[in-house]
Parts: sequence; C-alpha cells; structure tokens
Amino acid sequence: MIDFYYAPTPNGWKVSIMLEECRLRYQTHLVRIAEGDQFKPEFLKISPNAKMPAIVDKDVKGEPVSIFESGAILLYLAEKTGRFAPSDAVGRKEMMEWIFWQVANQGPMAGQLSHFKNYAPKSAQQYGFKRYLGEYERNLSVLERRLEGRDYILGEYSIADIISFPWVLIAKPLGSSLEKFPNVTAWRGRIKERPAVRLGVDLMKSKQNRCHDATNNNILFNQSADSFK
Repeated sequence: MIDFYYAPTPNGWKVSIMLEECRLRYQTHLVRIAEGDQFKPEFLKISPNAKMPAIVDKDVKGEPVSIFESGAILLYLAEKTGRFAPSDAVGRKEMMEWIFWQVANQGPMAGQLSHFKNYAPKSAQQYGFKRYLGEYERNLSVLERRLEGRDYILGEYSIADIISFPWVLIAKPLGSSLEKFPNVTAWRGRIKERPAVRLGVDLMKSKQNRCHDATNNNILFNQSADSFK
C-alpha cells in the first residue's frame, strides 16, 4: 500500500495519474494546503519543502520509503513497476532531459502564470501575467517542436508525458490557447482519453481551491521562512 499525500492540482495530478496507470494500491490523504496541513511536523518529515505531492511506500522490505517532489516520485514509481520508462541508455537520457525540462521550466512558469491569472491582487496582475504567459507559451513551442512526427515525447507513452500533461490540460484557464500548437493539441487529446488519466484528474475534484486568493489567504500565498515556524 502507498500513502499518497495529495491535493487536486496539476502537480498532484502527475502522481495520481501515475498511480492509476500502474494500478498500484494507494490510500489518498488530502493535504488542505489552504489551511496549512503542509506545515504540520508530521508532513514535513515526509516532504521537507512543505509541498505536495508526496508518497510513503509501505510495500517494501524494511522501513517504509518516503518520497517528495513529483519528478522524484514518478521516477521511483517507474523503477518500482518497470513501466513507462525506457530501458536503454539513450532513451533514459532523453527521459531525464524532458523530466528536468518540466520541473525546471514548464511547471514553474505555468505555476507563476496561474498565480497572476487567478490569484494575484488585481493591481499586481498585468506585468506578471504578460511575462509568464510568454514563458508558458515559449514552453508550449518547445513541446510543439519535440512532438513533430511523434505521438508522445519519447515516441512511446512515458513518465515524460505524464509529468508534462497536467499543466497543458489547463491551458485555457491559464489564459492561453493551444490554437498555434497543433502537435500539442493532438498530444493533449490523446492523453486525455486514457482511462487512468481521467481517474487521476478526477481524484477529489470537489476539493479544488475555488475561493482562496492572495488577498484572503496568507497560508496558501505570501509564504516566507517564517511559514515553517
């Protein structure tokens, strides 16, 4: 059994999709990020960065294994199950390149775009939205070129696709459009139709944040070193 610490966000979906794709037994623990669950001492032992998703794998020999950061979790689960990752050296090299691209480029830029589009005070939105929309769409163009002549990022469906899909799924709510990116549009549609993907995205959907923003929640937003005290 895997304990899965989760909130229904694009970063959470990366792991919920992978767990469903691998048909692993897991128990979901909702992390109420708007209420500060991520700063509780028991959660910080699992995820010292105070972010979800995180997992604790109890289906191992010896002590349970805890993993935080979505990229690390997907790599761990791919190795555990032997699924959704290339076995040859060149394929693994390319997989790592695209995972690092996602966690260092696509994900952070999309997250900042989401903040300025959906949560920042109106007076602070304009510059941030313009900057991060440009970065988000720059990353879409990187993905568009990679998908030329390919159904999936590595040719076959892999964790490179699973980790990159969620922030593309919500392009419209982020204020972007996929109209200029036909390869990305087709890739998104292909992945969206997978039953495991639908299950992963729908997990605890009713618990999505629909009322908190930077003006009314200083736990979810405006964090600092003092947040850990």
